[in-house]
Amino acid sequence: MQTLFSTEGLHPRDSFRLWQDALIGFGAKVDHTRLDDGPFAAKLEVARVGSLDLTRVTQGAVRNETTSDLMRRQDRDAGVAVIFNLAGTSSTLQDGRDAVVGAGDLVLLDQRPAVHTSSAGSRSLLLEVPRERLASALGSTQLYTALTVGAELASTSLALTFVQELIRVGPQLTPDAASRMGSVAVDLVVASIAERLAREVPRPLHGTVVVQRAKAYVEAHLGDTTLDPPQLAAAVGVSLRRLQELFHERGQHISDWIWQRRLEAATRRLADPGCAHLPIGTLAFGCGFASQAHFSRRFKERHGLAPSAYRHGALLGAPAGSDEA
Repeated sequence: MQTLFSTEGLHPRDSFRLWQDALIGFGAKVDHTRLDDGPFAAKLEVARVGSLDLTRVTQGAVRNETTSDLMRRQDRDAGVAVIFNLAGTSSTLQDGRDAVVGAGDLVLLDQRPAVHTSSAGSRSLLLEVPRERLASALGSTQLYTALTVGAELASTSLALTFVQELIRVGPQLTPDAASRMGSVAVDLVVASIAERLAREVPRPLHGTVVVQRAKAYVEAHLGDTTLDPPQLAAAVGVSLRRLQELFHERGQHISDWIWQRRLEAATRRLADPGCAHLPIGTLAFGCGFASQAHFSRRFKERHGLAPSAYRHGALLGAPAGSDEA
């Protein structure tokens, strides 16, 4: 990673002030307050892999607050900050939730008022993730900001390991490979949050949250060919009838949503050069389809052409034909 700023070699009296100035210079719209009187050390490192921006921050005990006034000057098109805590502890407050995270945990902050507090010697890794990528799979970010996604989840550990390795090998990747690997990193983050939401203990909740948890469960179990509405209702702790009512209130059907997500996942993989070696049947099974024939029929109903034709056109960057899968 490229070092943009470090307090190393600075006089201790000036280090925090210069750190604040540096962050402002890099566009951070945050109020910074020190939480102790000891020597302050900080470091800011950045990397870019494909379209994925990554930032590693090492700093002392600090309280960072984003206020409504600062938000009015913020770039509203900026992505969502996914924060892996690498060392120390931190707490995050946003949307009425207060998360405490330790080493290896993940937490998410959107472009809204928030408070983030770090302990002395803390180190974190930030990814800027497109908001629409999260929202399309998990619903509004207000449902899972400041929610601790723990390191005990295998998906969280896998996501962090992948991102750290991606930083290491990033300079060796071709632009196309870097773009694909950056997309994989985002998919792993989405899977981690989905697993965390799906594991939440069921309790009486507002209908919107129930639906979003159901959708998160679908996202985390997309490759399960046995996933159906009854199984989904049991997983989120409501009756099938109630879950059907909640989906119908939003103009959706449970089965349609499951098949929609499977088709979207399969469509992305058909267009991904990294999946070009996979037989279409194998790809379809990995997205939850029980057979290639079933997949081909549903795919053609949605896209108007066979999966093989779509893949051929997508990989060549040209309009696809309509030959059979």
